[in-house]
Amino acid sequence: MEWYVIPLFIVGLMCLIKGGDWFVDGASGIAKRFRIPEILIGATVVSIGTTLPEVMVSATSAVEGLGDIAFGNSIGSIICNTALIAAITVAIKPGKADRKTLIVPSLFFFGSMAFYSLTAYLGGEFTILTGIVLLLIFVTYMVINVLLMRRNDDTPEELEEIRLANENAEKCECIDIDVKCAYCENMDTGMAVSEKKRFDKALIKEIIFIIVGAALIAVGARLLVDNATIMARFFGMSEAIIGLTIVALGTSLPELVTAITSLIKGHGSLSLGNIIGANLFNLVLVSGVSITISPFVVPQNDVLANGMLASLVIDIPVALGVMLILVVPTLIRQKLSRVQGISLLAIYVGYLVLRMLLV
Repeated sequence: MEWYVIPLFIVGLMCLIKGGDWFVDGASGIAKRFRIPEILIGATVVSIGTTLPEVMVSATSAVEGLGDIAFGNSIGSIICNTALIAAITVAIKPGKADRKTLIVPSLFFFGSMAFYSLTAYLGGEFTILTGIVLLLIFVTYMVINVLLMRRNDDTPEELEEIRLANENAEKCECIDIDVKCAYCENMDTGMAVSEKKRFDKALIKEIIFIIVGAALIAVGARLLVDNATIMARFFGMSEAIIGLTIVALGTSLPELVTAITSLIKGHGSLSLGNIIGANLFNLVLVSGVSITISPFVVPQNDVLANGMLASLVIDIPVALGVMLILVVPTLIRQKLSRVQGISLLAIYVGYLVLRMLLV
């Protein structure tokens, strides 16, 4: 293996992380600038933007005939998000959970997981029809999510804007609509010009963020997939294992950094709803895109001693199991416990060891 493979792999990871960060910042900024409701931004632009690294890696892998990495990245990200990232935050500082906010994403995740698993076990391959169904589930979830959230029209930000508008209105001394007071004249001249300049500069900056972010994501995905494949072959590891571990952890780094930052700043445990949503997107969006672009079979290289496929005996059951451990007790008790976090961390370590030793 050439000396530059590992450095290029790391560069690819950094490009994915920073590219995704800039893309989300730019897209969110533009959406806010044109007065798209904050709640819609969070449900669409930001949610999709944070999964762009996984989407690009899996899509690139599928196109290049590396279905094992595409499979491993999707399932591995679910395991990593749940049994490592969520587990760390829950083990350190467990918190309360709102059952109402968890019902819809939980139902969609487990329903999608059931469809995905049945396809893998019964058919042994993911056809273009499977990809289309997964993408339709994603679209349905997004529509329902937006409709549910739009019921709360008056967000704190919108209420603050109304308050400021009322304060400004009180300053106005206009009696005749055709005669403007000093306050209105000031707003119409110097302040208006200043605001327009700031608007234009910020808009250009946000457009650049989107373009550069998208380019970094594309470059990062290419570097990650190409060099992960080289490393897998050099160390005698299958593409599926690389996808389930290194690639999955790499594309989940933004979530891990966010979780750790939240703890440092004293914001409590990571939102369980966000973890479920991220896992759902990994299943229906990441897998849906890669399968639709280039259908592939269930990974065949990792075979256990009894002749069964490791992906069916280990990977999918572990992904489903860790989510059940995280979600079901929380829905019943409406709070997270430290035992859940420690148990999930132990499962993650055991899974990695088992996956390396048995194949």
